Amino acid sequence: MSLSLHDTVVALATPPAQAARAIVRLSGPHTFALLRAVGWATPERVPQREVHSFERPLPALVHLWPAPRTYTGQDLAELHVIGCVPLVERLMGDLVSAGARPAEAGEFTLRAFLAGKLDLTRAEAVLGVIEAGTRGQLRQALAQLAGNLATPLHALREDLLNLLADVEAGLDFTEEDITFQSFEQILHRLAAALAQLMLVQRQLDQRAVHDRRLRVVLVGRPNAGKSALFNALTGGSALVSEVAGTTRDYLERRVDLGRVSVELVDTAGWQAGDDEITDQARRLAREQADLADLLLLCVPIDEPLREDEQALLVRTIHPPVLAVRTKADAGGDGLAVSVVTGHGLSDLRRAILERTTPTETPLAPSLSRCQGHVGRCLVHLRRAHTLVMEQDPPELLALELRETLEQLGQLTGAVYTEDLLDRIFSRFCIGK
Repeated sequence: MSLSLHDTVVALATPPAQAARAIVRLSGPHTFALLRAVGWATPERVPQREVHSFERPLPALVHLWPAPRTYTGQDLAELHVIGCVPLVERLMGDLVSAGARPAEAGEFTLRAFLAGKLDLTRAEAVLGVIEAGTRGQLRQALAQLAGNLATPLHALREDLLNLLADVEAGLDFTEEDITFQSFEQILHRLAAALAQLMLVQRQLDQRAVHDRRLRVVLVGRPNAGKSALFNALTGGSALVSEVAGTTRDYLERRVDLGRVSVELVDTAGWQAGDDEITDQARRLAREQADLADLLLLCVPIDEPLREDEQALLVRTIHPPVLAVRTKADAGGDGLAVSVVTGHGLSDLRRAILERTTPTETPLAPSLSRCQGHVGRCLVHLRRAHTLVMEQDPPELLALELRETLEQLGQLTGAVYTEDLLDRIFSRFCIGK
């Protein structure tokens, strides 16, 4: 990806469609000059963030950020206009005619990486956030973007650089009989590095899609048959009673549905109450619903849907909701089940399976790349540890430490090639 960072690039950062607002983004050394060239008068320099209102044929806003405290490390601007396709096309055309270059896929995040604003793991997490299709995928991508992978890796790299410096200093002064690190100190530092790296490896393994059980949560009014259904699907022994409000806490158990294993969760019924226990039960039920990949809304077959239940079924935000008509001992239309006769339970299992088949996480390419580098790091660190234990020449230890640091550098992006950057950033959409 041989792109010139001296160009000022422009791209539409929102979908090209009719909308309340469209955002056109610019980055580069000539950003403010280009805005003046197309009639968007701007001050020479502005504070860290300043918003100005402009009245052209249609109202618009321009947000200006001067370098270097910006996402890309360059002068940056966003033009917020009404999402009218012809208007946006005219604006983009004017900026290109004034000297801007249309941005390539992922070029804004690439510039952020090259400016040292993000390492490669965080840059890949940006794509993960954009492409997240479930709350679980979004949480995973946001955690990586926040640095829960990058932070320990950077700290580990610093520790190993310091260790290598001490080892090589000892090589330079072998004739002076000066010891920079004792045998025990080197072993201790290598053991600490190995432990940290194995924790990172475990963290990456736990993020693999096939290791995560999807979460299916039973919700609904009190005495809707949630606990009885939970028992029927899991073989569990949740307390079942005709008295409303029996369930106060939540229960969870794994259910195998063939190619998918899900975590089924039974929650307290939605009920009004002014006592502390009821409030806590309601809060726990909401928390579990927020963590769900699929909600099973349980409603007795002989009772009509309430307004709040109808609203839940027609909403379009994640997670999806599946209506289950419970206590259908005599059968019924739709997804009707009976824990007494077993009617509809196999249909319910199939419906859950259809709606919870896991898809590849958007972070899969990043996880695979990171796992490869971490695995090679562990090979070299273990060799280094063995060399010290067997008191082999320190030159060999220094070599293994350099190889470990090379792999860590490639993992975080401290060492990179154009081919690697092209593989990562070409997967981004334009404007990101």
